Amino acid sequence: MTGDRHAVVVGAGIVGLATGRALAQRGWRVTVLEKESRAADHQTGNNSGVIHSGLYYAPGSRKATLAVQGAATMRDFARERGLPVEVCGKLVVATDSGQLPALHALAERGAVNGVPCRLVSPAEAREYEPHVRAVGALRVETTGIVDYRAVCEALRSDILAAGGEVVFGAEVVAVEGRAEVVVRSGPVVRGDVLFNCAGLHSDRIARLAGARPAVRILPFRGEYFELAPQYRSLVRGLIYPVPDPSLPFLGVHLTRMIDGSVHAGPNAVLALAREGYRWRTVNARDLADAAAWPGLWRLGRRYWRTGVAEVARSMSRARFLASLRELVPDLPDDSLVPTHAGVRAQAVHRSGAMVDDFYYERRPGQVHVLNAPSPAATAALGIAEEIAAQVG
Repeated sequence: MTGDRHAVVVGAGIVGLATGRALAQRGWRVTVLEKESRAADHQTGNNSGVIHSGLYYAPGSRKATLAVQGAATMRDFARERGLPVEVCGKLVVATDSGQLPALHALAERGAVNGVPCRLVSPAEAREYEPHVRAVGALRVETTGIVDYRAVCEALRSDILAAGGEVVFGAEVVAVEGRAEVVVRSGPVVRGDVLFNCAGLHSDRIARLAGARPAVRILPFRGEYFELAPQYRSLVRGLIYPVPDPSLPFLGVHLTRMIDGSVHAGPNAVLALAREGYRWRTVNARDLADAAAWPGLWRLGRRYWRTGVAEVARSMSRARFLASLRELVPDLPDDSLVPTHAGVRAQAVHRSGAMVDDFYYERRPGQVHVLNAPSPAATAALGIAEEIAAQVG
């Protein structure tokens, strides 16, 4: 049954579809608008498929709370719908003694966040991953893998079953009033509340809607390789390095996917387009938009050494492999095969500080989701409930 209140959701990634489903379950009439020809074409469809445990995030933050809850709800949702899902656990490994204090701090953070995890010895780490190199490790039991595209299709089905719409090829070019959305080559869609879940373009949709967001989206490309099929046996599950706590990126890691392949990566380089999945993809408007934001230059001054190292790794398969060999030394020279890249929509303040948590801005008749990178896929059902609750 469709209700009297009409929600217009921009973006058919996992957050937009989950939000549409949550609103439909509350009796709203829902229209989801997506400029691409299918759902989950950007961040959702190009991530590593991991159901994150909530280990890394600041205690009390939205990321911590919603990821811990989301790890359970996403597993349950996938199982209820018969979708491919596996709880395989992961190892976070320290490869030299200098990383042990950070590993122990990570274990303490996990305990505060309610994440089932425990420190293990190098010998025990090799029981889980026989080819790993570690002077210490953290075993995280609740980390899983899932097919997020299949999750999105299930969410879309629920919206349709509730009488809603998911419209593809519907690029939003203007917003009139609170929630009157103009679609390129299409009719005006009139709603009561606009929910902006546009990911890489969320700040632009916010500006079209009359908002003046306090952040700007900067696109960071994450490049992946796969292990060649004959070397997949070198990795049983998920192997992560000890992360740099000053950065929102987790470092290159090895992830067994739900189809049995093993992804290696991602690195993190500033993309030259918001949908810049390759170095040769350049968008002048996107570059100008980024260059005009003072936060880009302040961020660059702060992390230029990290940026140079990431670009060097992007340009060199040998460097990429060397980073992975810190985790699994047995990887042969011919073990890496190029595969897809993803682009992370990272919100950055004018000060140059990267937004570390999920971040929303509200205006009358509008909710703008302006920072929802990883672990947003894990936490999508919880994010959707939180967003839907804001409007009753």
